[in-house]
Amino acid sequence: MPAPDAAPVAGDDDVSLLLEAARAAGEIALRHFRAGPKAVEKPGGLGPVTEADLEVDRMLRETLRAARPDYGWLSEESVDGPERLAAGRVFIVDPIDGTRAFASGQRAWAHSLAVAERGRIVAGVVHLPLLERSYRAAAGSGAWMNDAPITASPRTDLDDARVLATAAQLDPRHWRGGAAPRLERHMRPSLAYRLCLAAEGRFDAMLTFRDCWEWDVAAGDLIAREAGATVTTRAGAAAVYNNPRPLVAGMIVAGPALHAALLARIT
Repeated sequence: MPAPDAAPVAGDDDVSLLLEAARAAGEIALRHFRAGPKAVEKPGGLGPVTEADLEVDRMLRETLRAARPDYGWLSEESVDGPERLAAGRVFIVDPIDGTRAFASGQRAWAHSLAVAERGRIVAGVVHLPLLERSYRAAAGSGAWMNDAPITASPRTDLDDARVLATAAQLDPRHWRGGAAPRLERHMRPSLAYRLCLAAEGRFDAMLTFRDCWEWDVAAGDLIAREAGATVTTRAGAAAVYNNPRPLVAGMIVAGPALHAALLARIT
């Protein structure tokens, strides 16, 4: 937890709970990481999973639900059920975001933990153990990386903006006039981390036009918004969480002016 003289966690006990749980998840994941994790593909093209993902998921589910037994549960690695749809608050968790990177020995993977209330994220933590970065936010209380407040990029000019995106997002079919703007593209394996880097202002924007699983973006959505970014789906609407099928219709994250410029260019 932060030192006693550090900036306070943002006024919500759920953030403190998520941060402590994320750090415990990091200890489990690091043990597997040092041993050389092996990934297998989940059925149905749902991506890779390792024993670390499953062990972290079990620990988080037991720890968080013991602390908040009335909250619902949605996780990439847990069997889903309809009971979460009736819960007032719901944990939305990705035990390890960036499993391929984790299994291949890369460093930029994350634990992404959030709480949704009536479709909106109210608490979020993204923790990267190997990079020693913990991002956190509670609704209405700002965003933090470790013990420092963070703010999204103020950039307004679309040309040469530093954007986190896969190469597929610059395909001409996604852009009005049949050509992408002149963007400086960068990439990180964890989608949650990409949102946090945009929140921190280290990059000007983050975008993905593909549907996103809620557990990949829930925590980062709140952290970016609390850092002053505009966060929407690819159609320009606020994302809604805890859906029966837990998908968000793409995501665009940038300061307000740059976000408007991006949205105006998207088909």
